[in-house]
Amino acid sequence: MNALLRLISHMAIPAVILLAPAIHGGTPFTLARASCKQVSSCEEAVAIWCGGYSRADGDSDGIPCENVCDSVDEVEEIKTRQGC
Repeated sequence: MNALLRLISHMAIPAVILLAPAIHGGTPFTLARASCKQVSSCEEAVAIWCGGYSRADGDSDGIPCENVCDSVDEVEEIKTRQGC
């Protein structure tokens, strides 16, 4: 699966990414999001970023998908919960 995620992360228009079980509030969930425009929470943004979608943090400030994530502290807390 990691090879698939690496391949998808290099595509010009990423395909749907399936992450299971990613951890969301302690409960496994399936994430079918492909870009920052499509995520609705910082948890989802961190999951796609940790799953290989490096474009989520385009300015390399440690905050993926700034449309839903506000701070490095928030991102680091989520990464710890998700095991990223």
